[in-house]
Amino acid sequence: MRHFYTLFLLLLALAGNVHAQGWPKDYKGVMLQGFYWDSYQDTQWSHLESQADELSKYFSLIWVPQSGYCNTLQNQMGYAPIWWFRHDSAFGSETELRKMIKTFKDKGTGIIEDVVINHRNGNHNWCDFPEETWKGQTMHWSLADICQNDDGGNTKRNGYDVSGAMDTGDDFRGCRDLDHTSDNVRKNVKLYLRFLKEELGYTGFRYDMVKGFAAKYIGEYNASAQPTYSVGEYWDGDPIKLKSWLDGTKVDGKIQSAAFDFALKYYIKD
Repeated sequence: MRHFYTLFLLLLALAGNVHAQGWPKDYKGVMLQGFYWDSYQDTQWSHLESQADELSKYFSLIWVPQSGYCNTLQNQMGYAPIWWFRHDSAFGSETELRKMIKTFKDKGTGIIEDVVINHRNGNHNWCDFPEETWKGQTMHWSLADICQNDDGGNTKRNGYDVSGAMDTGDDFRGCRDLDHTSDNVRKNVKLYLRFLKEELGYTGFRYDMVKGFAAKYIGEYNASAQPTYSVGEYWDGDPIKLKSWLDGTKVDGKIQSAAFDFALKYYIKD
């Protein structure tokens, strides 16, 4: 087996025996991280698909980068997303992506999408998110969908009158922080998650930078999307904070997502 893949050797943290949505109880499978930073050649969808026979023998899930179009087909890992319904990327065409997902799924291995909904880039300027339509539903956006304190106030100082609520989590410099208190933002995110599952065939979600917005919104999104697999990247070595985030995703008393066990990672490293 080629050794350019990075295995994320972390248990998935679930709070005790509380019934949870978003990760099967007592799950025995292993998820492979199918990329590394700047892995534009090694993570080509066609390249991953060519190894499906081998990888599917050992891994039940493969996590791939955010696959939406970022206004370039070169040297963009996908973490400054622009388009949500177009999935041509530095890793291949949308046709190749769909084929890769189906090939692995037919062999019993699900593909996990890296979902970046904390922040987003504009299409031509800082704040002009593109309008996109899927199944007769069109996403509309306005400056009210961006946190008013975005980028430490630089967005306003640069002439964009963003008027959303204050950020409910950590500020992300470099892209626009979506205001998840906005009904419109939450409606659009739910449609996006449906698209990823129903249209592209992703098995589940790895949520990027969940420290950037309140945990309850992951709970709401997963209660709507009902993914079998969901894991949050709450990057913190404190197990109390990790458990607090998990508890924060509860809907009707049920945790809605797993989280990477970063505390275990740091304990092992130390």
